[in-house]
Amino acid sequence: QVQLAESGGGSAPAGKSLRLSCTVSSFVMGARCRMGWHRQAPGKEREFIALIRPDGTTTYADSMQGRFTIDQDRPKATIYLQMDDLKTEDTAAYYCAACYTGSNPNYWGQGTQVTVSS
Repeated sequence: QVQLAESGGGSAPAGKSLRLSCTVSSFVMGARCRMGWHRQAPGKEREFIALIRPDGTTTYADSMQGRFTIDQDRPKATIYLQMDDLKTEDTAAYYCAACYTGSNPNYWGQGTQVTVSS
C-alpha cells in the first residue's frame, strides 16, 4: 500500500523558514521512485517545486531555485522541503508526490497548508 504523509505546514511570517516532511511507505522506497513536492495556491493550478532521485540528485522548477531545498533520509523513508525567506506568495497547499512517470506523479499525499503572513 502506498502512503505519503506530509507534516510541518503551518503559519509563518514573511522572511522566516519552514521545513516540510513527507514520510512514505516502504513500497515507495523499495521501488526506488523519484519523489517530489508540488504546491497549489488558491485559484491556481498545482505547480511543480522539486524532485529528488534515489541517488540524491535533484531537479527544481526554475522559479523555485534558491529558496527551496529538497532532501531525503531514505533510512527514515522521509523527504523534506526546506523553505527559506518565505514570501506571502508561497501561501499554498503543499503536496508530496512519488513515483513519477515522466513529469507526472503516480501517488500524492493529502497536502499540508502553508500560510505566510506579511
